[in-house]
Amino acid sequence: MKKIHSLILVISILFSTKVFCQDLFLKVKGDSEAETLIIDSINYNKTHKDYTSLKLEVNTIQKKLYKLGFIENEFEEIKKLNDSIFISKVKLKRKFNTIFIYYKKELIDKLNLKLISNNIYRDYIKIEFTQIENTLSYINSKITEKGFPFSKLRLSNIRIKDDSNLEADLYVESSSEKRTISDIVIKGYEKFPKAYLKYFLKIKPTQDFDLKKIRTKTEQLNNLNFANEIKPPEVLFLKDSTTLYLYLEKTRSNAFDGFLGFGTNEETNKLEFDGYLNLNLTNNLNFGESFRLLYKSDENDQKTFETDISLPYLLKSPIGLDLLLRIFKKDSTFTTINQFAKLHYQLNALNKVYAGISATESNNLLNSGSNLPIEDYNSEYFTLAYQFSNPQPYSLLFPINSKLYFETNFGNRKTISNKEKQSLLSIDAFKIFNLNQKNSIYIRGNGSKLISNTYFENELLRFGGINSIRGFEENSIFSTLFGLINTEYRLQINNSIYIHSIIDAAYFENKILSIKEKLFGYGFGFGILTKSGLLRFNYANGKLENQKFNLSNSKIHLSLTTQF
Repeated sequence: MKKIHSLILVISILFSTKVFCQDLFLKVKGDSEAETLIIDSINYNKTHKDYTSLKLEVNTIQKKLYKLGFIENEFEEIKKLNDSIFISKVKLKRKFNTIFIYYKKELIDKLNLKLISNNIYRDYIKIEFTQIENTLSYINSKITEKGFPFSKLRLSNIRIKDDSNLEADLYVESSSEKRTISDIVIKGYEKFPKAYLKYFLKIKPTQDFDLKKIRTKTEQLNNLNFANEIKPPEVLFLKDSTTLYLYLEKTRSNAFDGFLGFGTNEETNKLEFDGYLNLNLTNNLNFGESFRLLYKSDENDQKTFETDISLPYLLKSPIGLDLLLRIFKKDSTFTTINQFAKLHYQLNALNKVYAGISATESNNLLNSGSNLPIEDYNSEYFTLAYQFSNPQPYSLLFPINSKLYFETNFGNRKTISNKEKQSLLSIDAFKIFNLNQKNSIYIRGNGSKLISNTYFENELLRFGGINSIRGFEENSIFSTLFGLINTEYRLQINNSIYIHSIIDAAYFENKILSIKEKLFGYGFGFGILTKSGLLRFNYANGKLENQKFNLSNSKIHLSLTTQF
């Protein structure tokens, strides 16, 4: 029995932490109640497991007081009141509120200092004492940006100016030679187009070395759809060279979506195609180029063929070239051929500007007895455009957060007997407002206006369908002016499935028919990210302002976008 009691006692001793470990409590007092309040405002840790932790806390408190301006504070020895309570007294003494830092003008740019203080003089700067650490860190970052990554800053010859101010000299220690990028080595995607380094990322040899700025720039690779960054850049410093290593990978950027059907026309016995095909090929030649091919045949017996190519950074210059050809045929009424040639300049990763020319040729296919205002004409426009695109690369379903494209065209339209000035304005913009990880609101605005003294049927603006106002047939609405807004409330169920509402509204004018009308579209949809690509389903019902809802007017759009 005694053995059992002894065993229980041993186990209790071994496993009872309270026998060997008792919390210690620290209390720090000032020379007065006001000083004690200042010390308590630091929110120091009062409970400790052992005496070593308690002593370290006292050192931490003293350092915090230094940063507040009490650089003359003195701590007394820690005294033990009882087994668990320890007390330490401190005299805060004078508080220094500001410091005058004297610097050498040739080392520090005065313009940079204006961002951290309003009190800048010929050879010194006046700052609050509590801002010393932030100020020195900021100045050091600016020196690093100039190509001195190993620079060190310290305050020397610190002296008392008066009861609340200090003076000090700023000493900068750095290598005499500036560090510049000697070479750039790409790992993983060795064929990455080098022009994108120079003009898109704006990183090039002979540039002042600043690793922080370089890492910020390489994050912009997420704005490209054909490459991304595997890991942050690294640098190899040698005595006479600085080599930058970028770790990239090529991503799948080609896309295909749509459907294509065909059949035989019973009247003509000719083979006819129906549906649409949208093919995008990007960076297949490792040049950053893109090629798009679109074919569409809709229920209004309208056929559209469109192809365009974008060639960035021609001849290793910052200028790129965009070419486009569009052929539109309206049953047996008319055909219109548009050709565009634009030069573009990438201002930065988000902004791009365009300038170019466009030419249009339209032919009347009807006989001369037709009453429709359709004429043969040719037009030539000068084009200026601006594009802004802001991605959200963390989202597989919605990779673009906001986008704006504005274009203005001005020129002349020529017929056999007349020449007339015209202008065409277009804008297309959207924004996703992310409420949280699952909920978001999508808003898009789109509009165009053709400005002319007279109008032809075959030059009117066309809209309607899945890419404009949903619930209406594709390109079924002809106008001289239109504006529309698309809205969706999106609920993302997981990373690959989302559902959304459809609420669209539009206003258009047709000056040929003297029509001014409002349109509305309502419905719902969903998207599923599958192994084959993004499957989207939209159901929408469209109506005029004074028209009742009719289920027979509903449209269903089903598409699959595949990347390869």
